Amino acid sequence: MEITSIDDKDRALLRLLQRDGRASITALADKIALSESACRRRLDLLEKAGVIEGYHAQLSAPKLGFNLTVFVSISLGTQTERDLGAFEAAARTAPEVLECWLMTGDADYLLRVAARDVADLERIHREVLTRLPCVVRVNTAIAMRAVSPQRGLPIR
Repeated sequence: MEITSIDDKDRALLRLLQRDGRASITALADKIALSESACRRRLDLLEKAGVIEGYHAQLSAPKLGFNLTVFVSISLGTQTERDLGAFEAAARTAPEVLECWLMTGDADYLLRVAARDVADLERIHREVLTRLPCVVRVNTAIAMRAVSPQRGLPIR
């Protein structure tokens, strides 16, 4: 399915799912004026096309003891395919690394990291970040608060 084949009903369905991924087929179908079977078919097509990549629970970091969100800029010594691959493979295995983005600009990667407190961040810096392959510079910035936390995509 190409993006051009997504119609208004699909967009409405996607907006609803971004707000509530646990909504029942019945509730979704009612809100977009479709039969349950038609709604299920659309969901199946969107999933098969990869438009819907999965469903997950949004967890509260503070309630689980992760009181710091840290953005980390990483610079590597070289940007060979081998070094990039080694870094990315290692970053994917670090549970504290929530996101890892290959970047343009001054740093090679931007990571979002969860830490319990400053002492935990120091541990992560010492035991995780500086031990990632090919790292020559680590720059951390602690987020004070989320002004606009992660939302869904702007489905128009």
